[in-house]
Amino acid sequence: MELITREQVAGMNIHYLFYSLDYFLDSQVKAGIKTIELWPGVPHFFLDSMTYSDCKIIKKKIESRGLQVKILTPENCTYQYQFAAKEPELCEKSFKYFSNAIKVAGELGCEIMAINSGWGYLNEDREEAWKRSSNMLSRLSDVASREWIKLAMESLRPEESQLVITLNDAKRMFDEINHPNLKVMIDTIAMGVAGETIQQWFDVFKNDIIHTHFVDGNPYGHLIWGDGKYDQEGFLKILKDNGYKGYLGQEITEFSYFKDPASHDIRNMTSFERFMFK
Repeated sequence: MELITREQVAGMNIHYLFYSLDYFLDSQVKAGIKTIELWPGVPHFFLDSMTYSDCKIIKKKIESRGLQVKILTPENCTYQYQFAAKEPELCEKSFKYFSNAIKVAGELGCEIMAINSGWGYLNEDREEAWKRSSNMLSRLSDVASREWIKLAMESLRPEESQLVITLNDAKRMFDEINHPNLKVMIDTIAMGVAGETIQQWFDVFKNDIIHTHFVDGNPYGHLIWGDGKYDQEGFLKILKDNGYKGYLGQEITEFSYFKDPASHDIRNMTSFERFMFK
């Protein structure tokens, strides 16, 4: 059944942490992937609050292989930068870091930068952290508008945040910020953990859903398709029925894939090829 195009599947480099950028890109070509969602983390790309790698060099590497980079996903869970940082110095450095990421997205020719709400301390009032997150995302939306980038906000799991972890949370933040450059993305893992469905997200956000992290799960996992319990064909049908034309980011973070990521990407693409337009 033809449900997606090859270009919609966006390979990511997070699980290539122990390999070079060149190896990752060559592996994407071998797997039949055409589109990249770039994680600008070391050793593939250096990005902090003050500087970042030469985008011309990175873009040339990507395009010389017939690939295109369409989404940028700056690290925001394991590094020191996050969207609801409390301390003034960390808050400002986080803003500069994510602002630089938006500039990188623009220089690479991306259309979208993936974001989330960040998190607050568990020993503080949730609403105080919420205010910081809302303020940060509002400021970054202004930066994104100047760079012609759309920010796509995903929900997180309860282990990662106490802010935007449900569909209702996402709707509240989206409405509160109310900025044309802030849009929404579905993360199938956070969605599944929350007990939600893809259709519920489309019922609420409709065309404001511009990206997905579309991976298998139990519902936890960020797994290669076929390694979890999700209904890949059913999920893809729902996307098509709702007119979704965006990308399917392969955010694979399970450490068991890190030793031989290329073989798992081939296996993953094989599962998608059954549903691709010929």
